[in-house]
Amino acid sequence: MRGTQFAELSAFVAVAEHRNFRKAAAQLGISAPTLSQTIRSFEERLGVRLLNRNTRSVALTEAGARLLADAQPVLEDIDQAIEAVKAFRDKPSGALRLSMPHAVARSLVAPLLPRFPAAFPEIKLEIVADDTRSDIVRGRFDAGISIGERIAKDMIAVRLIDEFRMMAVASPAYLANRPGPATPEDLQAHNCVRLRSEWDDSIQPWIFENAGRRLEAAVDGSLVLNDMGLVVNAVLDGMGVGYLPEILISEHVANGRLVSLLDSWYGHVSGLFLYYPSRRQIPGALRAFIDFMRTQARAIPASLNPLAG
Repeated sequence: MRGTQFAELSAFVAVAEHRNFRKAAAQLGISAPTLSQTIRSFEERLGVRLLNRNTRSVALTEAGARLLADAQPVLEDIDQAIEAVKAFRDKPSGALRLSMPHAVARSLVAPLLPRFPAAFPEIKLEIVADDTRSDIVRGRFDAGISIGERIAKDMIAVRLIDEFRMMAVASPAYLANRPGPATPEDLQAHNCVRLRSEWDDSIQPWIFENAGRRLEAAVDGSLVLNDMGLVVNAVLDGMGVGYLPEILISEHVANGRLVSLLDSWYGHVSGLFLYYPSRRQIPGALRAFIDFMRTQARAIPASLNPLAG
């Protein structure tokens, strides 16, 4: 493939994936008019219209859809070949885009961020905090981080954190004028701060297990939030009982800002995983991040990290 053909094909794939000339031009590092002329020349040389476009939208023609389906694997193979060569360098390099929930970004990844650039100065790291479980392929992310239950089966998953517990907690101020619950059923008498999941718009169930018994507590309350960090803050402010991951609130329990309730009853989450599309070759920057997260887990404060010991 000659250089001009490769540039035209890459330009077409960028526009086809973004369905937007401006965004595709930004990705390629060229101006929108230059990109438009490149596509026009490509179509003229092929003698086939690949894109239908107007001032508001871009759509693939039948020929364009066929070319995109055939071209994407070819360009991915080229990218993988280049990444394989980069793996021979002393330090991995390139851009790395990751998608993860806000709570994971704040509590588990953020504490490590100062160390990562120092270890890998040639990697440009971009983290997008997103609770909607967006499609990482469509969003052009290299990988995502999520709990195991929410990862599609066609993804490669690498465990970062083992199974952890979900706990019912409240602040001393909230408990000052009312008795704490003795059983999960007692939560019906409490104001519970609930979490609405952005990825499926459902209210998070409060599920507890004890000695082989499993039940879902019927809870209600005056406040529903769509961000786990906001739930933590609301519970700290005495607004009600929260159902939260132990790895997020154990430090608050240790310093007395929160009180653990129902100590023999806990929910369980399968663990936290980094996941990425199945590929023959993992990009060097992604491999470096995976290894870093595993070996530097002790950099996270022990109260927030179940792997630290």
